[in-house]
Amino acid sequence: MPDDKLNDEAGRLAALARYDILDSPADGAFDRITELVRAVLGVPICAVSLVDTDRQWFKSHPGVDASETAREIAFCDHTIRGRDAMIVCDATQDSRFRENPLVTGELGIASYAGVPLETPDGYNIGTLCAIDTRPRDFDPGQIAILKSLAALVVDQLELRNMADRDSLTGALTRRAFVAEVDRKITLFDRGQRPAALVMLDIDHFKRVNDTHGHAVGDKVIRAVVQACQGTRRPADTLGRLGGEEFCLLLAETTEAAAIQAAQRFCYGLRNLVIDNDPPLRVTASFGVAAIGADRMTADLWLAAADSALYEAKRNGRNRVAVAPLVETRAA
Repeated sequence: MPDDKLNDEAGRLAALARYDILDSPADGAFDRITELVRAVLGVPICAVSLVDTDRQWFKSHPGVDASETAREIAFCDHTIRGRDAMIVCDATQDSRFRENPLVTGELGIASYAGVPLETPDGYNIGTLCAIDTRPRDFDPGQIAILKSLAALVVDQLELRNMADRDSLTGALTRRAFVAEVDRKITLFDRGQRPAALVMLDIDHFKRVNDTHGHAVGDKVIRAVVQACQGTRRPADTLGRLGGEEFCLLLAETTEAAAIQAAQRFCYGLRNLVIDNDPPLRVTASFGVAAIGADRMTADLWLAAADSALYEAKRNGRNRVAVAPLVETRAA
């Protein structure tokens, strides 16, 4: 029977995107798996490879200096087209790969064994692969180990995805949100890609809890998050920093555009009616901070947004304040 999901590239990319892992920092859980593969299979190179639209990106890659390669030359791009392991005993004699720059170039791949990383819904998002710089066979026992460890990689992705979400709201946890902030800082450092933070705090939230109880307080938090999720763009990220404080990471957004977005969020919450007996209304204060040279760590960037947020609270709440960028002068 045809395996439709092997040919559903849009669905495969969507499955990969759900893990939100591309360009994320190194993670010891994945590094331990690749080091175990190297030790057990006796190979110099192992990688957790995730196949994006036009590249393969390595979540873990001991033995390889590069963090990604073009998809068109990736052995792993061939592996994800099937359900079973792909084994290449001598790449120099394989018509698919003998002219491949990964074979003829500095890396010098001579043999390869890769197992697809199959998600619970049946999409191959990448591979766990073992690579040697000499021709060799991989025996059935070694392939069985590779398959078991590939399943463990997927388990780690699933656990990471669950751990990254706040159980009450579905927003990113603080840890996961900070990782996204770090990622945007890296993109800005490489190519000056604009981005901005919009931090918000529900006004007088303690009064809600004290008057109506924590169950109603949770209802208010969920309603605020749903309103923000309905207003944000798909490329924007919402995280819960703690309690009633949240932050939006706006991709490809200038300071001026971020101010406009924050004003939309502020207006939307001002007009939000929360189902309760009696119905409730809340407002929120917002702090905006665009990325800049003085905000090249997550702590500094978040601190700038937090400072603007508290300026909004000092000035009467239910409003937007901005942390101005510090201009840097050439020496």
